[in-house]
Amino acid sequence: MPGIGIGIGIGFGRSSDDYFARQWYGVEIDEANTSPDLTRIASDMRCHAELPVHKLIRGCLLRDNGTVNYYLNSQDWTKKYWGGSSNLDGTDGMVVGHYPRFYYRYENPSSGKHRLKISLSPLSGFVLIDEYFPAAYKASLDRILLKLASVVNMSTTYRGGNNNAAWDAANNTLLGKPATLISLINFRTYARKRGSINWNVEPLKQHMIRYLLFIIEYATLHSQKAVNLNLTSEGYKQGGLGNGVTTVTLAIWNTFNAYYPLIPCGITNSLANGSGEVSYTIPGFGDASGAVKVPRYWGIENPFGDIWEWNEGASVLHGAAGGVSKLYVCNDPANFADGTATNYTYVGDLPTSVGYIKTMMFDYACLFAPKTIGGSDNTYWCDYYSTPGLVNAWRALRCGGYASAGAYAGFGCLYSDAAASGGYEGANLGARLCFLP
Repeated sequence: MPGIGIGIGIGFGRSSDDYFARQWYGVEIDEANTSPDLTRIASDMRCHAELPVHKLIRGCLLRDNGTVNYYLNSQDWTKKYWGGSSNLDGTDGMVVGHYPRFYYRYENPSSGKHRLKISLSPLSGFVLIDEYFPAAYKASLDRILLKLASVVNMSTTYRGGNNNAAWDAANNTLLGKPATLISLINFRTYARKRGSINWNVEPLKQHMIRYLLFIIEYATLHSQKAVNLNLTSEGYKQGGLGNGVTTVTLAIWNTFNAYYPLIPCGITNSLANGSGEVSYTIPGFGDASGAVKVPRYWGIENPFGDIWEWNEGASVLHGAAGGVSKLYVCNDPANFADGTATNYTYVGDLPTSVGYIKTMMFDYACLFAPKTIGGSDNTYWCDYYSTPGLVNAWRALRCGGYASAGAYAGFGCLYSDAAASGGYEGANLGARLCFLP
């Protein structure tokens, strides 16, 4: 399986490590600039080459009680960090990324300008972003125990999609692929069956934390920019994560497997803790669009594309008083619920029509949400927002886009048209497991 990508080591010299841990780095967004590319800012610009926060991200196997069984080799996930073979089939725990705690500061120095800063130290005005463990893969489901999972496992126990056994020996097999055709409510139940309310469908906030890290690392809002493995003259990242699995022919996909997942979990494991893309040809797909590039970001496979992902901890009331769509969020897993503002915080009003995102709402705890539309696939935020309009109903959010979404997809792509209790476009709607300590 050919692949391209990059991997970044976990540490450097102690004195250098201590110094950069006390610095901050980030980007400035100017809404007057149509380009998605951003201005890097920092207390020491070398931080953009050293990436002190980013380089602490590591792949690991997490037990159900929330303890790390072992870390994975940063360059080769077939091995444990300290040596010996790893086991990613679920026996040793869930395959996740360990995203470290860091500190974040949002600034709005003038109208239309936004500064996003991160640091490993609690500098003045910075707020804590706690560690979390997002699944490396889109969620599988243990069909026997009904536990949500993040594994590389081709057995019938983890058959994906709608659990259709009739395809097991065919090219369109669902073995080893994510589970779909499940409501957010049921996905939440299956996540909690891992043993505690710390196990969840990944919340919108955690998804946006990962987007923040991408934005700062690559200094662009355009996650689908072509992969460029060359560093700038200063040693900074450039490019993006590529189209992702968003370029297949819709009609052929329907004929092939009725819009169920296309990519087996673990296809990008050759990139280990790194970022980039891997070439993969879907067996017997039906046309040349079955040759795709599967992206990975710091050990997280398919951060967008292939299938949608539900977002936990966010509810939208469309058609609220005044003819607006109100976004509410919750950061306490004990209070995750649907169709209610109780224990949720009002963030702001989402657009009431569809289109490419032009501006985002920002908050001081690392959450982005669409504010206005009017962009395009290569200007402003470059990703698409869709709403059912003012339907006088509660809806959940889903992110990332699907295998035929094209330029609509990306880190910032959000749709608010699906009820948490129902399977809107359910064949290509899944989830990502996440552990919140």
